[in-house]
Amino acid sequence: TLWEIIGCIVGDGRKGACGIDITSQFLPESEADLHVPQSVNAAFLIALCGSNHSDYETAMEYLEEMEENPLCSHIASFYRERLSLLTDEFRDFYTRGGGADAAEMVRMIKDSKKPSPETLQEGLWKLFNPEAVGILKNKEARTRLLREKRKIHVKRLNPAPIKDVPDEVLFTANALLTVPPPGTGFQELDIRPNLRAVLEKAVLEGQHFWYDHPVQIGVEAERNEILYGLKNLSEALLYEKNLGNVKGDKELACVLSTSVTHEGLHPIVKEYIEEELQKTHDLPGLKVFLFTEADTGRLIHQILLPAAHKYLPGVKDAAILLREVVGVDGRYGRHYSFLKAVAAFWHVLIDPNIRATFKIDLDQVFPQENLLKETGKTAFQHLMTPLWGAEGTDAGGRPVHLGLIAGALVNDRDLPNSIFTPDVKYPSPPFKGEDTVFCSRLPQALSTAAEMMTRYRHSGEDADAGGDGTSSCIHRIHVTGGTNGILIDALRKYRPFTPVFVGRAEDQAYLLSVLFPQGQEPALRYAHKDGLFMRHDKESFAGEAIRAAATGKLVGDYQRILLFSHYARSLPWGLERIKEKIDPFTGSFVSHLPMTIVYLRLALKAASFFASGSEGDAHKGLEIMELGSRRLSATLHELSGGDGKSVGEKYKREKTAWDLYYDILDHIEAGIKSNDPFALDLREKAQRLIDGTRITIR
Repeated sequence: TLWEIIGCIVGDGRKGACGIDITSQFLPESEADLHVPQSVNAAFLIALCGSNHSDYETAMEYLEEMEENPLCSHIASFYRERLSLLTDEFRDFYTRGGGADAAEMVRMIKDSKKPSPETLQEGLWKLFNPEAVGILKNKEARTRLLREKRKIHVKRLNPAPIKDVPDEVLFTANALLTVPPPGTGFQELDIRPNLRAVLEKAVLEGQHFWYDHPVQIGVEAERNEILYGLKNLSEALLYEKNLGNVKGDKELACVLSTSVTHEGLHPIVKEYIEEELQKTHDLPGLKVFLFTEADTGRLIHQILLPAAHKYLPGVKDAAILLREVVGVDGRYGRHYSFLKAVAAFWHVLIDPNIRATFKIDLDQVFPQENLLKETGKTAFQHLMTPLWGAEGTDAGGRPVHLGLIAGALVNDRDLPNSIFTPDVKYPSPPFKGEDTVFCSRLPQALSTAAEMMTRYRHSGEDADAGGDGTSSCIHRIHVTGGTNGILIDALRKYRPFTPVFVGRAEDQAYLLSVLFPQGQEPALRYAHKDGLFMRHDKESFAGEAIRAAATGKLVGDYQRILLFSHYARSLPWGLERIKEKIDPFTGSFVSHLPMTIVYLRLALKAASFFASGSEGDAHKGLEIMELGSRRLSATLHELSGGDGKSVGEKYKREKTAWDLYYDILDHIEAGIKSNDPFALDLREKAQRLIDGTRITIR
């Protein structure tokens, strides 16, 4: 059955449903440099068609032969070794309830009356990407249904909402750093000679982590998103002051973490960022605290561990547990959790007035004038909503606590139209390549329209089911990495986190850790605040960084399917129950056929590059195969327990570690309130530690 379905996608001697003539890409006799990887990729897709394909035997022989070719042996092995596992995965899916959809797909393929391209496409999505089915023809109806599903009946607004943003909200952001692009002349970089020397060595290392568009060290100041984001945050504060919303002497605290792609960059990131921030001359109103992995290590060993030994002497391996989760380096999940959890540390040991934290991305800014014009409120006024911290019931009558808040994004090019312009648009048919198997943009566009673009109406119930923003509202599952926050009371009670093994969509993974509550307590959810927008400016100034990281981002998207599918299965609430909550967009990455979809997406994406006919795109095809085979092999090895722990064991271990972190803070807080000398001494040490992370801009 799988062979017949893949055969429909790939085709035999013609274009299949994917819209690419895969057979013509299979050139086993050619030894041209780019024809070899192209043929390996085509051979894999042909092999998935089984003996029904006329080139099946030749393709299988070619894959085996190419495993001995030093130029592409790892790619050929990556493809060939998983062929039987993909068949096993599909067989398991078939017997667990997917047989009806698969059989229907085969009947459609074999029907003498050929189905329309639209019907065929919907059939393929029903099998591989069911969250995308039916959206294109029913956009408005699906939007209303999703809003009804997300509906919250508010029982009690927060009686003590945020009143003074600079005093009560700790802002956070992450600085992602990488080496300059290939061919850069290091002597031409506007950085200190000692940084230049370290940088030259770091470039020779292998890359350990991949991010969407990290700052390339040495980039011009006007294209450095660290400077850009902080400068615009400062300007947003000044705007509030000019309107009289904030007193002129108030300062806004911002914790900035650093993550690097190459280990060799660690020694220079702090000095580099400090040097770059000096170029701004001033960031009025901002207090910037910079955390490297070394700084989080000091936080653990100078504050948390002594407190654990004092107050929780029976805990085993406290140092190991804390080091595993408290940090800023590595995959996205690590710094994301820290930038939430640090607010609890701040509240207990630095400033008890801090009641919430709000994360921004540094390529996003508050379009204050547009916010005021279109919503009647500034960014800070939106954060003062009593929806943040409200209590209510969801569409199923279950109690919820809106301890989280989420806003939305508008692309800078769309701002002249309205801030309420979706930053993700619906894709249009015909669909080609990997989109014929998995088109995440469809459920993403639906979630963007239904969740992020909801506008409350204060004169009664909204016609599109959004609510009035007072007695009713919606909660959010689809959130972005920036433009979201959590009240510290909710943070300390529910203790959510993103596991450190999550390398993409860390924002979507955060709520998964606490998706269903224990006992009778309300479920933690994001309040949607209509009108709370940030302008997304990445294309305006970070184009080169985005292009440089494009392949890594694509592969990261494939890893996301594997990670989310395994992670959801490791959680204690059951896969179908979880998917019912997180569909359509977040749930689309929790798949019943994760390995099959990932391999098909990778191979079809490479085939799309090879099909363009340009040498540049052919190199991109080779690049994604090389990077994909390495990173996905490592991910599959990790998920299969190759590092000694299952995903479920990792989740439980990290939950234990975060429970330890918050238990320590609870004991320190109690000690401070009772004037315990040990706790008071820890507070003094913590304040000195934090003072040491502050960047002074001269």
